[in-house]
Amino acid sequence: MTVALACTLAISTGCQSEERPADRTPLPTVAAPPYICDHIPLHAVELMTGVRNPLVRGYFDLSIAEGLGAGSCAVYQRDGERLKVLLIDLTPGGYAEEVEETLNDGASPLPEIVPGGIGYYFTPVKSKNNDAYALLVRGKAELSVQLEYGVKGRDNAADVLALMKLIAPKLITPASAPSPSASATPKGK
Repeated sequence: MTVALACTLAISTGCQSEERPADRTPLPTVAAPPYICDHIPLHAVELMTGVRNPLVRGYFDLSIAEGLGAGSCAVYQRDGERLKVLLIDLTPGGYAEEVEETLNDGASPLPEIVPGGIGYYFTPVKSKNNDAYALLVRGKAELSVQLEYGVKGRDNAADVLALMKLIAPKLITPASAPSPSASATPKGK
């Protein structure tokens, strides 16, 4: 009876997820509905966070900030503490110099996702939450993917890179394109 009660308590407190093997299915390479926050593919979010039917808050307005767009999308667990597991943020204020500095500190460079864009992705060295981050800057537009709690056993850095590839072409607007006089090829490509 004591063993059965302990197993029931372990399952009800979330320990069950530690026993279940990670779903290592790669994120899709093409964005498909349903979407959260009108632009983020739900299936990709569920795979990379391990959270099914997440609680979502936020939106993007691609017409503001002189057409650069702005907004955010926060993804939370529904149960327990409503822990934020993922944040996607679009701001009109990107700086290629900051990207270069992070690349020089050891982050991996993003491949060219949007013409003229520069970025990085990485997992922290002492990560305890399987977190990973990606940032893309083009002109004065900045898009970040912040996986605060990733799935143990998945390649979390590959997940933020894959999500960036899915969403950046939608969220980085033509207004952010660098002028023809801007430098041709940033470092790290």
